[in-house]
Amino acid sequence: MSKKYLLTQEGLAKLNEELKYLINDKRKEVIERIREAAAHGDLSENADYAQAREEQSFIEGRIQEIEDMVKNAEIITASTQHNNVTIGSTVTVQVNGADKTYTIVGSNEANPLEGRISNESIVGKALLGKKIGDTVTITAPAGDMEYKITAIN
Repeated sequence: MSKKYLLTQEGLAKLNEELKYLINDKRKEVIERIREAAAHGDLSENADYAQAREEQSFIEGRIQEIEDMVKNAEIITASTQHNNVTIGSTVTVQVNGADKTYTIVGSNEANPLEGRISNESIVGKALLGKKIGDTVTITAPAGDMEYKITAIN
C-alpha cells in the first residue's frame, strides 16, 4: 500500500511547480552539461562529467519522489468549525508569556521558521484535538514548556 502524503492545496501547487521546473528546465540543463563534459574526452578523469551525472541522479530521484507525493496526496482542508485543533488549523498559543502562531501541516510541508509545524512533531501532536483554553505540556531538552491555546483558525 502506498504512503499517503498530507498536503495543503498550496503545498500541492508548490510540488507541481517544482516538478514542472525539474522536468522542463533542470533535467534539460543537466543533460546538456553531461553532453558538453562528455565531449571533452576521457570520462574516467572528467570531474565535470561525474558531477553532472551525480546531479542528474539527484534530479531523477527528486522527480520520482514528487510524482509519488502528488499521486498519493491527501489534501488537508481546515475545519470551518475551529472548535479544536486539526491538521490545517492555525493555532495561537501562549508560551512563556509570548504569543506564537503555528499552522499544523503534513510533514512534507513543515517549515518551523515560517510557523508551519508538522502534525508528527512533538508540538504538533500535542496540540491536535485540543480546544481554546487547553494547556499542553511539552518536554523539551531545556525543560518542560506549557503551551496555552488562545485561538484556533
